[in-house]
Amino acid sequence: MKKFKIPSLLITMNIVIISCSDIQFKKTSHSHDGFNHTHQDAVDYFDSYSLINEKYGTKTKVTVSKNKRIMVTNALPNHKTGDFPNSGNPNKIKAQEKTYSFPLNPIYTGKAVWVREPGVALNGIKFEPGTAEVVECESGENYRVEALQDVIDLGLDFNHAHVQPTGAYHYHGTPTSIITDFDTGKDLVHIGFAHDGYPIYYSKSGIYKPSYKLLKGTREGEDCSYENPMTRMDISIGGHHDGTYGSDFEYVAGYGDLDECNGIIHNGNYIYLVTENFPYISRCLMGEFKEQKRSRRPFPPDKGPRKG
Repeated sequence: MKKFKIPSLLITMNIVIISCSDIQFKKTSHSHDGFNHTHQDAVDYFDSYSLINEKYGTKTKVTVSKNKRIMVTNALPNHKTGDFPNSGNPNKIKAQEKTYSFPLNPIYTGKAVWVREPGVALNGIKFEPGTAEVVECESGENYRVEALQDVIDLGLDFNHAHVQPTGAYHYHGTPTSIITDFDTGKDLVHIGFAHDGYPIYYSKSGIYKPSYKLLKGTREGEDCSYENPMTRMDISIGGHHDGTYGSDFEYVAGYGDLDECNGIIHNGNYIYLVTENFPYISRCLMGEFKEQKRSRRPFPPDKGPRKG
């Protein structure tokens, strides 16, 4: 695993991870004197804020208090989405009741811990890069399907997002509309927080490269198929590793700029990056965090991305 020298201030002092570039000027809707108002305000998304969008029904409130950042949200996106249900996704977007707690003073461990939902966008929509979709082979192999691939239509929209059976809209890859909404003109766009408290950014220049690459060789498996409530299809699993499945990739420390969790030390602070290439969004966290309860059965095992 690629290791970083962490400045002592990350462990012994409160971390202030804001700068002028983190203060964003947006049209925000809020309330005072009993009336809603919308106007151009400077919004510091590292501080307490409310994000209300009457057009899309978004209600997200973040309160910074003591050592926690608490987000209460109905998890409705504050931007245009694709049409749901659609041919690849039978679910309709519905409001949720979600409360998230993020530590204000993240503790870096340097130990990558796998997590299904690594964090939440500033608008209250969760990041969930992996899927529950699996190709199963009679010869015993299981292959976890990636969301961003061309073999199985999972109904993703232009935000690389779709909807779970619960009605929860969530991002599997680059959240295009979020980047546009929260862009301050700088290369790094602050778009969310990971559950260990570290911020999540997107680099418009793409200068930060992940350290995953496609495996050489071919996959193994006979009589393979994919099935969901809408369809069943036979899958030819053989062929070169092309990114259709998570196990097509391997992590090679130093291959790119980012570590195993798609993170890096930037200006003395640890941050996560959403990238255009695998793993797209972090599949693990490098800081201490409280694991979320599973809302559905655990994923069946597969080989997963390898470590080089």
